[in-house]
Amino acid sequence: MQLLKDKIRRDAKIVENRIIKVDNFLNHQLDITLFNEIGKEFKRRFSNKEVTKIVTLETSGIAIASIASQYFNNVPVVFAKKHAGLNMNQDVYEAKVYSYTKDQEYIIKISKDFLCPADKVLIIDDFLASGSALMGLYSLLSQSGAEISGVGIVIEKTFQEGRKLVEEKGLQLESLAIIESIRDGQVFFK
Repeated sequence: MQLLKDKIRRDAKIVENRIIKVDNFLNHQLDITLFNEIGKEFKRRFSNKEVTKIVTLETSGIAIASIASQYFNNVPVVFAKKHAGLNMNQDVYEAKVYSYTKDQEYIIKISKDFLCPADKVLIIDDFLASGSALMGLYSLLSQSGAEISGVGIVIEKTFQEGRKLVEEKGLQLESLAIIESIRDGQVFFK
């Protein structure tokens, strides 16, 4: 998606040639015009798939998934919680994930009230790097019996192992900006 690549080149900050900071348009301050184009592009790429729900991980995936939902007939968006509050149903699906950028492990949870075997789920997330978050979501959906219609990623770093893990599961993976490498503070796209 050229619009997204241009935005990354222009506005992203590179940290230690391994972390791409896009908090000024993707995961802190949100560029809604860009998000609408992202939603349209996910719809175009998954137009042949039945989608009854979109699943993501809190926090950064929520806004992207919510806007994308408009292009999938406003299907419900369900997000896996990293921190379950006292008001969360205790009957949940759980999986362990590791955050590369935070260097921290989480137990993610989705209430069993919101996923069932009849669901056809599109997973949407902001980044694919090591694949830990995605495999956690895959585990939750497998526990529920829901069918995974595909995986939509805004930014993928192919120099990490995430893509391989997704492909081993036989899932359709669509990444809107695929980064092959980061060198000398510059992003190189595939």
